[in-house]
Amino acid sequence: MRIPLICALSIVLFSHGPGCLAQPMDATPVEAPNSTTAKDAVFNQEQLDQILAPIALYPDPLLAQILMASTYPGELSEAVTWSKQHPKAKGDDAVKQVANQPWDPSVQALVAFPQVLAILGQDYVWVQRLGDAFLAQPDDTMQSVQRLRHQAQAAGNLKSGKEQTVTTEKQDGATVIKIEPASPQVVYVPTYDPMVVYG
Repeated sequence: MRIPLICALSIVLFSHGPGCLAQPMDATPVEAPNSTTAKDAVFNQEQLDQILAPIALYPDPLLAQILMASTYPGELSEAVTWSKQHPKAKGDDAVKQVANQPWDPSVQALVAFPQVLAILGQDYVWVQRLGDAFLAQPDDTMQSVQRLRHQAQAAGNLKSGKEQTVTTEKQDGATVIKIEPASPQVVYVPTYDPMVVYG
């Protein structure tokens, strides 16, 4: 069964209610496609921050796609190769070209962003760790994203602009920072140095 991807991923990013992927998971190993078992992917706060630092400031829809796609590292690797072989393909046109590929929809969606695939293609081990963290510790993963966003905001490096809108809202007593594209038709991919942007 496939539910609309953006809707499903919004639940993961911003919901803490029962029945969603963001609630704590037990220690039972979960088999993931093309990945190690979740039991092998237990990361502490510092490790999660290090894994998520390169992408934590991406707009929420793009971040959600990356997190989901990272749980399919083999397919993501194929998408990286495809993107290199089709350097002029981007946006909706690229997504249409891979519609017949047997990849997860989250992987197919990322071919619209060749610059993102180029980053993901640089370190296969990092991508696998990212996927393992998201599968095994979804709550901790999203808390790490929020922690990093708060650090960047406190350092003056995360604010609204012509490319994106940064908003905060209270959820379950916590302040959640959301990053949305300024225009629904254009998703801006930020470029930043994690060593600098978080202060």
